[in-house]
Amino acid sequence: MKLLFADDEKSLQEVMRLELPRMGHEVTVCPDGTTAAAALERNVYDCLLVDLDMPGLKGIEVIARAKRLAPETDAIILTGKSSLDSAVAAIRQGVFDYLTKPCKLADLEAVLRCVAEKRELNHKYQAIRKRVQDVEVAADLIGDCPKMRQVKRLVAKVAPTDSTVLILGETGTGKELVARAVHNQSLRAEKTFVPINCGALPENLIESELFGHRKGAFTGADEHRTGLFEVADGGTVFLDEIGELPKSLQAKLLRFLESGEIRRVGDNAAFTCDVRAVCATNRHLDEMVAADEFREDLWYRINTFEIEIPPLRERADDIPRLARHFALRCGARAGEADEIFTPEAMRALSSHHWPGNVRELANAVEHAMILCERPPIGVEQLPHRFGARRATAPLPRSAASPAFGANLREREMQTIREVLERHHGSKPKAAEELGISVKTLYNKLNQTGPMGKTG
Repeated sequence: MKLLFADDEKSLQEVMRLELPRMGHEVTVCPDGTTAAAALERNVYDCLLVDLDMPGLKGIEVIARAKRLAPETDAIILTGKSSLDSAVAAIRQGVFDYLTKPCKLADLEAVLRCVAEKRELNHKYQAIRKRVQDVEVAADLIGDCPKMRQVKRLVAKVAPTDSTVLILGETGTGKELVARAVHNQSLRAEKTFVPINCGALPENLIESELFGHRKGAFTGADEHRTGLFEVADGGTVFLDEIGELPKSLQAKLLRFLESGEIRRVGDNAAFTCDVRAVCATNRHLDEMVAADEFREDLWYRINTFEIEIPPLRERADDIPRLARHFALRCGARAGEADEIFTPEAMRALSSHHWPGNVRELANAVEHAMILCERPPIGVEQLPHRFGARRATAPLPRSAASPAFGANLREREMQTIREVLERHHGSKPKAAEELGISVKTLYNKLNQTGPMGKTG
């Protein structure tokens, strides 16, 4: 652990300067309370060892200040003047233990071991709590088409390693689900999985979010902040939409991925974290590198192992199984799952081109479940865009001919035009109905040249 020891006895300072590192800890030794308080302003410590009666600030005051700056910090009192009042005051500050000097090094080592175990249990609890709270924590990759079987094989191969993984795929294909599968099948499964959407973080705060900052590093930094990489120590970080990361941050990310070193904003001292990185993007990073929008060395660093997720239109055989899965997740009873869709509704789902991929399918099923009073779900309960396809035959199972891709594109643009017209040209509303982001909608419109004039 990272420890701060504060005591005005010089002989004890020298003992702790030698013995605490021998126990496996990193220690900062301070001769008084004022020096200790100044150290707390510069760094975050796992545990404090402080004397009660010191020049400057008293031990209880140092602990109170540490708790304000970093509430997760533990504290141990070392004192030669024990009393009931001081013990009560220590308990009120949340002190972990209270030792009377002189104490044996073996006793101190045992207490520090208990602190470390408590912190480890707390980290595990936080990781489990986050996984339980996350609705999409389940890492079962649904689908049995050849391309999905290949995805599952690649996940099983790379998960037990510590290699960086790059997941490629269109918006809504389930990149985070694949990242969770990599984490859950790895040796880090009991540690934290931290998803980070690089495109959603404000550019002026992204460095602080990723690496943390110390108090006073910039206007509004009123307390120390732990970065997301540090939160994921021992676990996995999922860097979604990594292509949106500002180029000014790409060099710092590269250094972290290569060395594991973190330097908080406003802090001179660096420390290391053991984190596995799984990245994802729906952009062509090679084209971004050629356009000088993405660092070539970072691209090579994150591209150790690629997993490409097929779009839903290329795995039509999986649609019935996925639709039933989402129906069960929305509250359908297991016994109803096979009869929950009418044949017409399932044909409508299977014939759709799914520009929003699996996310759009999940939204469509949820929409239908809300409207359906009792199963089976008919076409009339599906979103409006499915109404015109009641008699449409299912899509071919193979996309071998060149005309197939062209027809898919035409059908996709036809649906986009219909939805835009229905919402009087409102792209945010159209994107919501299609189950895609506004940015993806603009990209699809821009790819068509004149088609971009729609709405």
